Amino acid sequence: MSAGKILNIPNILTIARIVLIPVFLLIAYWPPAVGAGDSEKQIVFRHALLTSLFILAALTDWFDGYLARVLNQTSAFGRFLDPVADKLMVVAALILLVQWKPSIMMAFAAIVIISREITVSALREWMAELGARTNVAVSTVGKYKTAFQMIAISVFLLNWQPLDFIAYLLLYTAVILTLWSMVIYLRAAWPFLKQP
Repeated sequence: MSAGKILNIPNILTIARIVLIPVFLLIAYWPPAVGAGDSEKQIVFRHALLTSLFILAALTDWFDGYLARVLNQTSAFGRFLDPVADKLMVVAALILLVQWKPSIMMAFAAIVIISREITVSALREWMAELGARTNVAVSTVGKYKTAFQMIAISVFLLNWQPLDFIAYLLLYTAVILTLWSMVIYLRAAWPFLKQP
């Protein structure tokens, strides 16, 4: 495939989403001693900037798929990289939140979400080898899961304590949808999994 076909607008947006991850982490951890000497305004600005970057990444996730269809610029490279970029940004944000809010509630949610992504990715790869990749295509529940996940993480990144209850409610709705969507994928793959 030529570089021109790889570097179309949807794929550039997907690559930009991956490039945003180190920028996101640099803002979160710069200066190294976060909070030391920071004024309240600096802290508020930092969290507003982190939230904005995460929302921007989430929006590019929607736009790259939309533009790929509208501009007829779908590609194998884009189909591979798009879900990878989504997962990398979410995992980076969840790890950051577990450090910021080291509680069993946050750790459990992060472990469930990350474990599901690993499981479903492995399942899709295996099903693709069998030529049955469409059996585990993205479901409606999976799309709702992603929406709740992105909104919950965005609210947590604001780091405004009055919103914590809402953020946890959104996050655990995402956890329930995460488990539900994984069951849907496993049920779809079960006829293949139980073969000798």
